[in-house]
Amino acid sequence: MRLVKRLAIGIGVVLALIVVAGVVLMIWKPWVLPVEMTAPGATGRRLTIAGQPANYFPAEGKGTHAAILLLGGSEGGLGKSAATMARALQAHGYSVLQLSYFRAPGQPKALAHIPIEGFDAGLAWLAQQPGVDAGRIAIMGGSKGAEAALLLASRHPELKAVVAGMPSSVVWPGFSWEMERVDGSSWTIGGQDVPMLPFGQGSFSEGISSVYVNGLKLLPAHAEAAIPIERSPAPVLLICGESDTLWPSCLMARQLETRDPRVTILAYKDAGHAVFGVPLPKNDPSPPPLSRLGGSADGNNAARRDGWPKILAFLDRALRPAP
Repeated sequence: MRLVKRLAIGIGVVLALIVVAGVVLMIWKPWVLPVEMTAPGATGRRLTIAGQPANYFPAEGKGTHAAILLLGGSEGGLGKSAATMARALQAHGYSVLQLSYFRAPGQPKALAHIPIEGFDAGLAWLAQQPGVDAGRIAIMGGSKGAEAALLLASRHPELKAVVAGMPSSVVWPGFSWEMERVDGSSWTIGGQDVPMLPFGQGSFSEGISSVYVNGLKLLPAHAEAAIPIERSPAPVLLICGESDTLWPSCLMARQLETRDPRVTILAYKDAGHAVFGVPLPKNDPSPPPLSRLGGSADGNNAARRDGWPKILAFLDRALRPAP
């Protein structure tokens, strides 16, 4: 009887610990990325466009300059990584608008039903700025920002270049970091959901990418969810990591290339979802976890060292002034 009582007590303690751990996890939510509202610093300024917080980094020097609308990914807000890219592009001679589309104060917490018109407003604002050549505007985005950028490019034939890191070839459903139920598409146009590709079946053992990999198998039945990048006359540069564990960015990059053979792909074997960005200095005191979503830290940073100059060269070719 004593043994039975001890076992019962032990099982009760274990169950209680599991419940407590579950409650702690639901409160702490360690999977939730923090929202960053990175300050623009001395070379930029904070502003609001159609209710969307933004950082603007105007190019220095006389005359007019090409400009870039820059969109971060599913972290939302005004992330540090995107702000770092914006400053590097500014230093290279471009005016850059870093636009937040969700998770900033006053914005939706879920990446769901985000109006494409908000990005339209960002492009229109950028084209009207003093010192910006309205005939030389590009769009750049990473991850969900790449999904949005490619969708925008298919709607804006005036854009002169598109750069998409860790791209998607389709529109995916919305989601919430808070694990709240979200129905419908990530994006809307005119108040209507943009057609989306449903998530596929996935499992913890296969990883989060399985819902995307298996979802892509459903594409023949949901052809309307494919992003029609072939409608854009602009040159398109895609950057992906073959070891991406968040979603199959290289597979989707090649699907985009199938739709539009003019697409250029930079694919890196030992890189994942951190393949896109400004390379980090070797002695960076607070480097981001580059290997968290596939590839090694060295592989991701090596991809950045190779890819970033090629991104700048691509933009320079596409955005050079008309003769």
